[in-house]
Amino acid sequence: MRRKGWIQFATLCWSIFVAGWNDGTVGPLLPRLQSVYGVSYAVVSLIFIVNCLGFLTGASTYMYLTERFRFGVMLIFASCVGIVGFALQSSAPPFPAFVVAFYFSGFGMSFLDAGSNAFVASLSENTSNKMGVMHALYGVGAMCAPLVSTQFARLHRWSFVYFAHIGLTLLNAILEFLAFRLKSQEDCLQEIGQPPPEKTKESEAGMNKYKQVFRQRAVHLMAFFIFTYVGVEVTIGGWIVTYVINERHGGPNSGYISSGFFGGLTIGRVALLWLNKKVGEWRVIFIYVLICIGLELVVWLVPNLLSGAICISFVGFFLGPIFPIVMNHAGNVLPPALISGGIGWIASFGSAGAAVFPFITGAIASSTSIANLQPLLIAMMGMLLLLWAVVPRTRQALD
Repeated sequence: MRRKGWIQFATLCWSIFVAGWNDGTVGPLLPRLQSVYGVSYAVVSLIFIVNCLGFLTGASTYMYLTERFRFGVMLIFASCVGIVGFALQSSAPPFPAFVVAFYFSGFGMSFLDAGSNAFVASLSENTSNKMGVMHALYGVGAMCAPLVSTQFARLHRWSFVYFAHIGLTLLNAILEFLAFRLKSQEDCLQEIGQPPPEKTKESEAGMNKYKQVFRQRAVHLMAFFIFTYVGVEVTIGGWIVTYVINERHGGPNSGYISSGFFGGLTIGRVALLWLNKKVGEWRVIFIYVLICIGLELVVWLVPNLLSGAICISFVGFFLGPIFPIVMNHAGNVLPPALISGGIGWIASFGSAGAAVFPFITGAIASSTSIANLQPLLIAMMGMLLLLWAVVPRTRQALD
Protein backbone atom coordinates (compact mmCIF):
# COMPACT_ATOMS: atom_id res chain seq x y z
CA MET A 1 0.00 0.00 0.00
CA ARG A 2 2.77 2.41 0.91
CA ARG A 3 4.54 1.81 -2.42
CA LYS A 4 1.28 2.35 -4.28
CA GLY A 5 0.75 5.62 -2.43
CA TRP A 6 4.18 6.92 -3.44
CA ILE A 7 3.54 5.96 -7.07
CA GLN A 8 0.30 7.94 -7.04
CA PHE A 9 1.99 10.93 -5.42
CA ALA A 10 4.91 10.86 -7.87
CA THR A 11 2.46 10.79 -10.80
CA LEU A 12 0.60 13.83 -9.47
CA CYS A 13 3.95 15.61 -9.01
CA TRP A 14 4.65 15.00 -12.70
CA SER A 15 1.20 16.39 -13.61
CA ILE A 16 1.99 19.57 -11.68
CA PHE A 17 5.42 19.72 -13.34
CA VAL A 18 3.68 19.68 -16.73
CA ALA A 19 1.30 22.46 -15.61
CA GLY A 20 4.31 24.51 -14.48
CA TRP A 21 6.10 23.87 -17.78
CA ASN A 22 3.06 25.14 -19.65
CA ASP A 23 2.80 28.33 -17.55
CA GLY A 24 6.51 29.06 -17.81
CA THR A 25 6.72 28.83 -21.60
CA VAL A 26 4.76 31.88 -22.70
CA GLY A 27 6.80 34.73 -21.17
CA PRO A 28 9.95 34.47 -23.33
CA LEU A 29 7.78 33.84 -26.42
CA LEU A 30 5.66 37.00 -26.11
CA PRO A 31 8.11 39.36 -27.89
CA ARG A 32 8.52 36.77 -30.69
CA LEU A 33 4.74 36.33 -31.02
CA GLN A 34 4.32 40.09 -31.39
CA SER A 35 7.02 40.12 -34.07
CA VAL A 36 5.78 37.09 -36.02
CA TYR A 37 2.09 37.98 -35.99
CA GLY A 38 2.51 41.78 -35.98
CA VAL A 39 0.14 42.32 -33.05
CA SER A 40 0.03 44.80 -30.17
CA TYR A 41 0.25 44.07 -26.43
CA ALA A 42 -3.54 44.04 -26.16
CA VAL A 43 -4.06 41.68 -29.10
CA VAL A 44 -1.35 39.21 -28.08
CA SER A 45 -2.95 39.19 -24.61
CA LEU A 46 -6.01 37.51 -26.13
CA ILE A 47 -4.16 34.23 -25.61
CA PHE A 48 -4.61 34.79 -21.86
CA ILE A 49 -8.34 35.46 -22.18
CA VAL A 50 -8.97 32.32 -24.24
CA ASN A 51 -6.80 30.36 -21.82
CA CYS A 52 -9.00 31.75 -19.03
CA LEU A 53 -12.13 30.46 -20.77
CA GLY A 54 -10.56 27.01 -20.87
CA PHE A 55 -9.74 27.19 -17.17
CA LEU A 56 -13.25 28.36 -16.28
CA THR A 57 -14.79 25.54 -18.32
CA GLY A 58 -12.63 23.08 -16.42
CA ALA A 59 -13.47 24.73 -13.09
CA SER A 60 -17.22 24.59 -13.65
CA THR A 61 -17.27 20.98 -14.83
CA TYR A 62 -14.57 19.38 -12.62
CA MET A 63 -16.85 18.09 -9.85
CA TYR A 64 -19.51 16.78 -12.23
CA LEU A 65 -17.15 15.08 -14.67
CA THR A 66 -14.94 13.43 -12.03
CA GLU A 67 -18.00 12.01 -10.28
CA ARG A 68 -19.70 11.01 -13.54
CA PHE A 69 -16.70 9.48 -15.34
CA ARG A 70 -14.23 8.84 -12.45
CA PHE A 71 -11.09 10.66 -11.39
CA GLY A 72 -8.62 8.45 -13.30
CA VAL A 73 -10.54 8.71 -16.55
CA MET A 74 -10.78 12.50 -16.45
CA LEU A 75 -7.07 12.99 -15.73
CA ILE A 76 -6.21 11.10 -18.91
CA PHE A 77 -8.92 12.92 -20.87
CA ALA A 78 -7.57 16.27 -19.66
CA SER A 79 -4.06 15.34 -20.81
CA CYS A 80 -5.41 14.42 -24.25
CA VAL A 81 -7.30 17.73 -24.54
CA GLY A 82 -4.09 19.55 -23.64
CA ILE A 83 -2.22 17.65 -26.35
CA VAL A 84 -4.78 18.83 -28.93
CA GLY A 85 -4.02 22.44 -27.98
CA PHE A 86 -0.26 21.93 -28.06
CA ALA A 87 -0.46 20.21 -31.46
CA LEU A 88 -2.26 23.25 -32.89
CA GLN A 89 0.30 25.62 -31.38
CA SER A 90 3.26 23.61 -32.66
CA SER A 91 2.14 24.17 -36.26
CA ALA A 92 2.39 27.98 -35.92
CA PRO A 93 -1.10 28.45 -37.44
CA PRO A 94 -2.66 31.85 -38.21
CA PHE A 95 -3.03 33.96 -35.08
CA PRO A 96 -6.77 33.28 -34.50
CA ALA A 97 -6.18 29.51 -34.55
CA PHE A 98 -3.11 29.90 -32.32
CA VAL A 99 -5.26 31.76 -29.80
CA VAL A 100 -8.05 29.15 -29.90
CA ALA A 101 -5.49 26.45 -29.08
CA PHE A 102 -5.06 28.04 -25.65
CA TYR A 103 -8.65 27.08 -24.82
CA PHE A 104 -7.77 23.38 -25.06
CA SER A 105 -4.53 23.71 -23.13
CA GLY A 106 -6.30 25.79 -20.47
CA PHE A 107 -9.02 23.18 -20.01
CA GLY A 108 -6.50 20.35 -19.78
CA MET A 109 -4.19 22.11 -17.34
CA SER A 110 -7.09 23.19 -15.09
CA PHE A 111 -8.09 19.54 -14.61
CA LEU A 112 -4.53 18.42 -13.89
CA ASP A 113 -4.11 21.25 -11.40
CA ALA A 114 -7.44 20.71 -9.67
CA GLY A 115 -7.18 16.91 -9.59
CA SER A 116 -3.65 16.88 -8.19
CA ASN A 117 -4.43 19.39 -5.45
CA ALA A 118 -7.71 17.74 -4.48
CA PHE A 119 -6.13 14.29 -4.22
CA VAL A 120 -3.12 15.35 -2.15
CA ALA A 121 -5.26 17.51 0.16
CA SER A 122 -7.42 14.44 0.84
CA LEU A 123 -4.44 12.41 2.09
CA SER A 124 -4.27 11.82 5.83
CA GLU A 125 -0.47 11.64 6.24
CA ASN A 126 2.17 14.37 5.72
CA THR A 127 -0.25 16.45 3.68
CA SER A 128 1.57 19.74 4.28
CA ASN A 129 4.99 18.42 3.26
CA LYS A 130 3.61 16.56 0.23
CA MET A 131 1.76 19.66 -0.93
CA GLY A 132 4.95 21.72 -0.61
CA VAL A 133 7.04 19.18 -2.52
CA MET A 134 4.43 18.75 -5.25
CA HIS A 135 4.21 22.49 -5.85
CA ALA A 136 7.98 22.75 -5.82
CA LEU A 137 7.80 20.50 -8.89
CA TYR A 138 5.48 23.07 -10.46
CA GLY A 139 8.24 25.59 -9.92
CA VAL A 140 10.81 23.25 -11.49
CA GLY A 141 8.66 22.94 -14.60
CA ALA A 142 8.05 26.68 -14.78
CA MET A 143 11.78 27.32 -14.26
CA CYS A 144 12.96 24.89 -16.95
CA ALA A 145 10.44 25.96 -19.59
CA PRO A 146 11.84 29.50 -20.12
CA LEU A 147 15.33 28.05 -20.59
CA VAL A 148 13.93 26.08 -23.52
CA SER A 149 11.49 28.65 -24.92
CA THR A 150 14.14 31.41 -24.81
CA GLN A 151 16.24 29.32 -27.20
CA PHE A 152 13.30 28.52 -29.49
CA ALA A 153 12.23 32.18 -29.55
CA ARG A 154 15.41 32.91 -31.54
CA LEU A 155 14.77 30.20 -34.13
CA HIS A 156 12.78 30.32 -37.35
CA ARG A 157 10.73 27.31 -36.16
CA TRP A 158 9.90 28.90 -32.80
CA SER A 159 6.63 26.96 -32.51
CA PHE A 160 8.45 23.64 -32.29
CA VAL A 161 8.86 24.35 -28.56
CA TYR A 162 5.35 22.91 -28.22
CA PHE A 163 6.57 19.49 -29.30
CA ALA A 164 8.19 19.33 -25.86
CA HIS A 165 4.75 20.00 -24.35
CA ILE A 166 3.24 17.18 -26.39
CA GLY A 167 5.90 14.71 -25.24
CA LEU A 168 5.64 15.68 -21.57
CA THR A 169 1.84 15.57 -21.57
CA LEU A 170 1.72 12.24 -23.42
CA LEU A 171 4.06 10.75 -20.81
CA ASN A 172 1.79 12.22 -18.15
CA ALA A 173 -1.25 10.44 -19.62
CA ILE A 174 0.61 7.10 -19.60
CA LEU A 175 1.72 7.55 -15.99
CA GLU A 176 -1.82 8.48 -14.92
CA PHE A 177 -3.19 5.33 -16.50
CA LEU A 178 -0.62 3.15 -14.74
CA ALA A 179 -1.07 4.86 -11.35
CA PHE A 180 -4.86 5.30 -11.20
CA ARG A 181 -6.17 2.67 -13.64
CA LEU A 182 -9.24 4.76 -14.61
CA LYS A 183 -10.62 4.49 -11.06
CA SER A 184 -12.47 7.00 -8.87
CA GLN A 185 -10.59 9.04 -6.28
CA GLU A 186 -12.28 7.12 -3.44
CA ASP A 187 -11.14 3.78 -4.89
CA CYS A 188 -7.59 5.07 -5.34
CA LEU A 189 -7.49 6.25 -1.73
CA GLN A 190 -8.80 2.90 -0.50
CA GLU A 191 -6.00 1.17 -2.41
CA ILE A 192 -3.47 2.93 -0.16
CA GLY A 193 -5.39 2.12 3.01
CA GLN A 194 -7.30 5.38 3.45
CA PRO A 195 -11.07 5.05 4.00
CA PRO A 196 -13.35 7.47 2.17
CA PRO A 197 -14.57 10.49 4.21
CA GLU A 198 -17.89 10.27 5.97
CA LYS A 199 -20.78 11.79 4.08
CA THR A 200 -22.24 15.04 5.33
CA LYS A 201 -25.82 15.14 6.59
CA GLU A 202 -26.71 17.15 3.52
CA SER A 203 -25.32 14.43 1.23
CA GLU A 204 -27.35 11.79 3.04
CA ALA A 205 -30.40 13.99 2.59
CA GLY A 206 -29.73 14.06 -1.14
CA MET A 207 -28.31 17.59 -1.47
CA ASN A 208 -26.23 18.15 -4.61
CA LYS A 209 -22.48 18.38 -3.93
CA TYR A 210 -22.22 21.54 -6.02
CA LYS A 211 -24.72 23.23 -3.71
CA GLN A 212 -22.90 22.03 -0.59
CA VAL A 213 -19.54 23.30 -1.84
CA PHE A 214 -20.86 26.68 -2.95
CA ARG A 215 -22.55 27.22 0.41
CA GLN A 216 -19.10 27.30 1.97
CA ARG A 217 -17.98 30.92 2.44
CA ALA A 218 -14.36 29.79 2.76
CA VAL A 219 -14.46 28.23 -0.72
CA HIS A 220 -15.32 31.52 -2.41
CA LEU A 221 -12.82 33.58 -0.42
CA MET A 222 -9.96 31.15 -1.09
CA ALA A 223 -10.95 30.83 -4.75
CA PHE A 224 -10.68 34.60 -5.23
CA PHE A 225 -7.45 34.66 -3.22
CA ILE A 226 -5.89 31.98 -5.46
CA PHE A 227 -7.36 33.74 -8.51
CA THR A 228 -5.39 36.86 -7.56
CA TYR A 229 -2.29 34.96 -6.41
CA VAL A 230 -1.96 32.97 -9.62
CA GLY A 231 -2.57 36.18 -11.54
CA VAL A 232 0.41 37.77 -9.78
CA GLU A 233 2.58 34.71 -10.34
CA VAL A 234 1.87 34.31 -14.05
CA THR A 235 1.84 38.05 -14.75
CA ILE A 236 5.39 38.26 -13.41
CA GLY A 237 6.49 35.12 -15.26
CA GLY A 238 4.74 36.19 -18.45
CA TRP A 239 5.48 39.92 -18.70
CA ILE A 240 8.72 40.45 -16.77
CA VAL A 241 10.80 39.59 -19.85
CA THR A 242 9.02 42.22 -21.94
CA TYR A 243 9.36 44.71 -19.07
CA VAL A 244 13.10 44.12 -18.74
CA ILE A 245 13.71 44.39 -22.50
CA ASN A 246 11.69 47.61 -22.90
CA GLU A 247 12.29 49.40 -19.58
CA ARG A 248 15.71 48.12 -18.48
CA HIS A 249 17.17 47.61 -21.98
CA GLY A 250 17.80 43.90 -21.43
CA GLY A 251 19.27 41.79 -24.22
CA PRO A 252 18.09 38.55 -25.86
CA ASN A 253 19.00 36.59 -22.73
CA SER A 254 16.38 38.45 -20.67
CA GLY A 255 14.19 35.33 -20.85
CA TYR A 256 16.39 33.78 -18.20
CA ILE A 257 15.04 36.26 -15.64
CA SER A 258 11.74 34.40 -15.90
CA SER A 259 13.63 31.21 -15.01
CA GLY A 260 15.15 33.00 -12.04
CA PHE A 261 11.68 33.92 -10.80
CA PHE A 262 10.38 30.37 -11.10
CA GLY A 263 13.62 29.02 -9.64
CA GLY A 264 13.03 31.14 -6.56
CA LEU A 265 9.46 29.86 -6.47
CA THR A 266 10.71 26.27 -6.48
CA ILE A 267 13.28 26.73 -3.72
CA GLY A 268 10.90 28.73 -1.53
CA ARG A 269 8.25 26.00 -1.54
CA VAL A 270 10.68 23.57 0.06
CA ALA A 271 13.15 25.77 1.94
CA LEU A 272 10.46 27.70 3.84
CA LEU A 273 8.46 24.68 5.05
CA TRP A 274 10.06 24.99 8.51
CA LEU A 275 9.17 28.69 8.76
CA ASN A 276 5.57 28.01 7.73
CA LYS A 277 5.22 25.59 10.65
CA LYS A 278 7.08 27.78 13.16
CA VAL A 279 5.17 31.00 12.48
CA GLY A 280 1.87 29.38 11.53
CA GLU A 281 0.60 28.95 7.99
CA TRP A 282 -2.16 31.55 8.31
CA ARG A 283 0.10 34.29 9.75
CA VAL A 284 3.12 33.65 7.56
CA ILE A 285 1.24 34.57 4.37
CA PHE A 286 1.00 38.19 5.55
CA ILE A 287 4.78 38.23 6.07
CA TYR A 288 5.52 36.79 2.63
CA VAL A 289 3.20 39.18 0.79
CA LEU A 290 4.60 42.24 2.59
CA ILE A 291 8.17 41.18 1.71
CA CYS A 292 7.14 40.74 -1.94
CA ILE A 293 5.59 44.23 -2.00
CA GLY A 294 8.89 45.66 -0.72
CA LEU A 295 10.87 43.79 -3.38
CA GLU A 296 8.54 44.95 -6.14
CA LEU A 297 9.03 48.53 -5.00
CA VAL A 298 12.78 48.06 -5.51
CA VAL A 299 12.22 46.63 -9.02
CA TRP A 300 9.96 49.58 -9.86
CA LEU A 301 11.95 52.46 -8.35
CA VAL A 302 15.57 51.35 -8.83
CA PRO A 303 16.41 51.45 -12.59
CA ASN A 304 19.07 48.75 -12.47
CA LEU A 305 18.87 45.51 -14.44
CA LEU A 306 20.93 43.36 -12.05
CA SER A 307 19.19 44.44 -8.85
CA GLY A 308 15.83 44.01 -10.54
CA ALA A 309 16.68 40.48 -11.68
CA ILE A 310 17.82 39.52 -8.17
CA CYS A 311 14.71 41.00 -6.55
CA ILE A 312 12.44 39.17 -9.00
CA SER A 313 14.08 35.88 -7.98
CA PHE A 314 13.41 36.67 -4.32
CA VAL A 315 9.81 37.62 -5.12
CA GLY A 316 9.46 34.09 -6.49
CA PHE A 317 11.13 32.70 -3.34
CA PHE A 318 8.61 34.33 -0.99
CA LEU A 319 5.57 33.93 -3.25
CA GLY A 320 6.29 30.23 -3.73
CA PRO A 321 4.97 28.77 -0.44
CA ILE A 322 1.65 30.63 -0.59
CA PHE A 323 -0.21 28.35 -3.01
CA PRO A 324 0.47 25.06 -1.16
CA ILE A 325 -0.30 26.78 2.18
CA VAL A 326 -3.73 27.79 0.88
CA MET A 327 -4.41 24.26 -0.37
CA ASN A 328 -3.48 22.90 3.09
CA HIS A 329 -5.66 25.51 4.76
CA ALA A 330 -8.59 24.54 2.55
CA GLY A 331 -8.18 20.92 3.66
CA ASN A 332 -8.31 22.09 7.29
CA VAL A 333 -11.34 24.37 7.10
CA LEU A 334 -13.62 22.46 4.71
CA PRO A 335 -15.74 19.45 5.78
CA PRO A 336 -13.80 16.24 4.87
CA ALA A 337 -16.45 15.08 2.41
CA LEU A 338 -16.21 18.37 0.50
CA ILE A 339 -12.42 18.71 0.38
CA SER A 340 -12.05 17.16 -3.07
CA GLY A 341 -14.81 19.21 -4.71
CA GLY A 342 -13.94 22.39 -2.83
CA ILE A 343 -10.23 22.30 -3.59
CA GLY A 344 -10.94 21.27 -7.16
CA TRP A 345 -13.02 24.43 -7.58
CA ILE A 346 -10.52 26.65 -5.72
CA ALA A 347 -7.57 25.40 -7.78
CA SER A 348 -9.24 25.42 -11.19
CA PHE A 349 -11.17 28.69 -10.76
CA GLY A 350 -8.15 30.30 -9.13
CA SER A 351 -5.95 29.25 -12.02
CA ALA A 352 -8.10 31.37 -14.32
CA GLY A 353 -6.27 34.30 -12.76
CA ALA A 354 -3.31 33.11 -14.85
CA ALA A 355 -5.22 34.47 -17.82
CA VAL A 356 -7.22 37.46 -16.57
CA PHE A 357 -4.46 39.49 -14.94
CA PRO A 358 -1.85 38.99 -17.70
CA PHE A 359 -4.53 40.14 -20.18
CA ILE A 360 -5.25 43.24 -18.09
CA THR A 361 -1.50 43.93 -18.00
CA GLY A 362 -1.28 43.63 -21.79
CA ALA A 363 -4.28 45.91 -22.29
CA ILE A 364 -2.81 48.56 -19.97
CA ALA A 365 0.61 48.26 -21.62
CA SER A 366 -0.98 48.70 -25.03
CA SER A 367 -2.73 51.95 -24.06
CA THR A 368 0.12 53.33 -21.91
CA SER A 369 3.37 51.34 -21.51
CA ILE A 370 4.72 48.15 -19.94
CA ALA A 371 6.27 50.39 -17.22
CA ASN A 372 2.92 50.13 -15.40
CA LEU A 373 3.57 46.44 -14.69
CA GLN A 374 5.13 47.08 -11.27
CA PRO A 375 2.43 49.31 -9.73
CA LEU A 376 -0.19 46.87 -11.02
CA LEU A 377 1.60 43.96 -9.31
CA ILE A 378 1.85 45.91 -6.05
CA ALA A 379 -1.89 46.66 -6.15
CA MET A 380 -2.65 42.97 -6.75
CA MET A 381 -0.45 41.99 -3.79
CA GLY A 382 -2.32 44.49 -1.62
CA MET A 383 -5.53 42.75 -2.67
CA LEU A 384 -4.02 39.44 -1.47
CA LEU A 385 -3.56 40.92 2.02
CA LEU A 386 -7.18 42.06 2.17
CA LEU A 387 -8.59 38.75 0.94
CA TRP A 388 -6.48 36.60 3.26
CA ALA A 389 -7.53 38.70 6.27
CA VAL A 390 -11.16 37.58 5.85
CA VAL A 391 -10.51 33.88 5.09
CA PRO A 392 -11.88 31.72 7.95
CA ARG A 393 -9.20 30.21 10.20
CA THR A 394 -11.24 27.25 11.48
CA ARG A 395 -13.56 24.65 10.00
CA GLN A 396 -16.96 26.06 9.17
CA ALA A 397 -20.19 24.12 9.49
CA LEU A 398 -22.63 24.07 6.60
CA ASP A 399 -25.22 26.82 6.86
